[in-house]
Amino acid sequence: METGVNRSVQHAQLTAPQPVGATAPVLSIVIPMRDEAASVAPLLNRCVAAMAGIGPFEICVTDDGSRDGTAEALRDYAARHQTTALTVVTLTRSAGQSAALHEAVLHSRAPIICTLDGDGQNPPEEIGRVIAPLIAPGASTGLGLVAGQRRKRRDSASKRLASAIANRIRSAVLRDGTRDTGCGLKAFRREAYLALPYFDHMHRFLPALFRRDGWEVALVDVAHAPRLSGRSKYSNLQRALVGVTDLIGVAWLIRRRKRIAPPGRSVTRSDAAPR
Repeated sequence: METGVNRSVQHAQLTAPQPVGATAPVLSIVIPMRDEAASVAPLLNRCVAAMAGIGPFEICVTDDGSRDGTAEALRDYAARHQTTALTVVTLTRSAGQSAALHEAVLHSRAPIICTLDGDGQNPPEEIGRVIAPLIAPGASTGLGLVAGQRRKRRDSASKRLASAIANRIRSAVLRDGTRDTGCGLKAFRREAYLALPYFDHMHRFLPALFRRDGWEVALVDVAHAPRLSGRSKYSNLQRALVGVTDLIGVAWLIRRRKRIAPPGRSVTRSDAAPR
C-alpha cells in the first residue's frame, strides 16, 4: 500500500470569490476529476441546485492531472459563478482517485463532506438523501459514514460481474456489511476521515476503515446514471490485481487496530503557561 503518493505532487488552489459576509459552509461537496471537462458545468450546476434550501455549502474539486481541458473548464466555471464557493486543487500529474479525494478534503472547510465521482454517474440530486443521516436533528454522534449503494447500475455486464465478485470477496474477508463500496456517493465527518490511515485506493474500503475506528456506518440506496464524460480509469483485470493487495493490507490494519470508540475518550487541557 502506498503512503506517500502526494509528496512529489505540486498543487495550486483556485478559489472563487466569496460574497461579503458569506457563512461558513455546513457541507463540502468533494469531486475528483480526471479528463472530464465536459462534465464540469452540468455537474456543478446540478450540485448547486441540489443544495437549494439545505444550507451554506462549498464545492471542492481536484483536477487529477487532466490533459483534456478540465482545468480550464473549472477556471471558466469559477469566473462565471462568483457567488459559488468553489475550490479547485490542481495536481500536475495524476495521483489517483484516493489521492485526489484526500487533497480536496484537506482543502475543504465544512465538518461534513459529501463525495461524488466527476463522470456524472452519481446524480447530485441524491446528495440530500446521503447527508440526511448526518445532519438531521438528533443524528447519532457515533455515525461517521453514510455510504451510497448503487441500484440499477448503468455499467457494462462485465464490469457489473467483476464488481459483484470483488464485493463478495471483500465482504467475506473484511465483514464490513457493505454490498457496494465502489459507489462514489458517500458522506462522512471530515475529522474522522482525516484520522484514517491514508494509502492509495483507500476510497474502496471506507466502510471497513470507519468501522475499524469505532464509527457507525449507515447505508443508503442511491440512483446510478450513465457516464456524462470521460472513461473508466481501470480495466477489470487491473482492479482485481490492485484489489487483492489492498484487501490483504486492510485486513491487516483491522486486525492490528487498538479500538477506542469515538465517544469513549475524553481530553483535559490546562490553561497554565508551559514552563
